Amino acid sequence: MDNSIFGMKKNRIIFIDLMRAIAVLMMVQGHTIDTFLADSYRSYDSSIFNFWNFLRGLTAPIFLFSAGTVFTYLLHFNKLPFKENPRIRKGIKRFFLLIGLGYLMRWPTPYLFYFGDVTSIQWQVFFTVDVLHLIAFGLLFTIGLTFLAEKFKVRGSFIYATTAFIIFAIYPIIMKIEWKNFLPFPIAAYFYQGTGSLFPLIPWVGFVLAGAMLGHYLENNPGVFKSTRFSLNLFAIGISFIALSLIGDRLEFLLYKESAFWTTSPNLIFFRLGVVLLLNSLVSYLAIRLETIPSLFIQIGRNTLPVYVIHLVILYGSPWSLGLYNILAKRLDLWTTIAAAILMVSLMIALVQSFQVVKGYYRKKKLVTEKI
Repeated sequence: MDNSIFGMKKNRIIFIDLMRAIAVLMMVQGHTIDTFLADSYRSYDSSIFNFWNFLRGLTAPIFLFSAGTVFTYLLHFNKLPFKENPRIRKGIKRFFLLIGLGYLMRWPTPYLFYFGDVTSIQWQVFFTVDVLHLIAFGLLFTIGLTFLAEKFKVRGSFIYATTAFIIFAIYPIIMKIEWKNFLPFPIAAYFYQGTGSLFPLIPWVGFVLAGAMLGHYLENNPGVFKSTRFSLNLFAIGISFIALSLIGDRLEFLLYKESAFWTTSPNLIFFRLGVVLLLNSLVSYLAIRLETIPSLFIQIGRNTLPVYVIHLVILYGSPWSLGLYNILAKRLDLWTTIAAAILMVSLMIALVQSFQVVKGYYRKKKLVTEKI
């Protein structure tokens, strides 16, 4: 969710901005539909609902993968030693910003310093790990692994990929441990969903590190994203991950006489990673072939953080405001919900457009002042 531009204009990687735009708009519609759609329409017997639910499961992996790609590309772009790289300091500042926003959005009381009326449930909600916390630690892990790669003279892409694979592989073991039995609740919340966390570090931070591998590759191969071969290679790798996940699921069924593909199996993780790579392949190919890409979509990809925060405040509220969830939670029919999702997406697009208008105004004002 780093909003900075990709270094010099000529080195900008447009398809990653487009992927981030797709991810954040998918997230907006997903949260909106989940907020308003009545339970009577949530049937797994419906192929339409199943397809929507499947797409919603891809939103976070796309988002996290893209965040890792952007950050790591920028981290290695100037090719400076770790201690001299200004991106390290910016990354740490970004870590504290995202962590701070993550906890502020779940602040348990309208008061900043008085907690006398906060219930245990409110504290539990406050310590829930969400996507902002996750991306923050994903960036921090990337920085740490970059330091280790330089210290031990190992390729960054190798250490990112190895760590991501280990995180994905140990997920079934980690999730079965009752971390809150021997760790303080705020720390245990980062390790599994038993505390109510939506995005514990394992396995989700693995998607950030998988994106970091792509970011490192793009930095080491300037301009490679402008070739059709790059898109085809991404496609082939994505298909390979999907095939391996399906083969793994089949082997799991043969060994244990049951499939945990949609619940606890690492096969689902590798399947999602494969689909994310396929989408990157498609979008990178379109970015090459299309003569013009509306700048608004690119700007959406570069303003994911404000879009993410503002749409959540509108839907779920904050300690200082009431959200639509408190008024219309799961009370609307299908078509009204779809209309609400379209309206929310349109509102977020208009928000980004307004950012650009304001920036353009102040840019022109600055130029006029400098001429005077």
